[in-house]
Amino acid sequence: METDILTIKEVAEYLRITEKTAYRLASEQKIPAFKVGGSWRFRKSEIDAWIDEDARKRNNRNKTT
Repeated sequence: METDILTIKEVAEYLRITEKTAYRLASEQKIPAFKVGGSWRFRKSEIDAWIDEDARKRNNRNKTT
């Protein structure tokens, strides 16, 4: 069954970061995440939108400098 919900391990693999970094980003609310029974979960669609938004911000900053 394909799901839009990722675990900490899956989001770390998807973003090619360590699990420790994924935990830190989630706990600092720097990445869209939610907890289920104390475990972090991530919606893939929200992660993709977060990546797109970050890229847009970077492009806008580069245009103004």
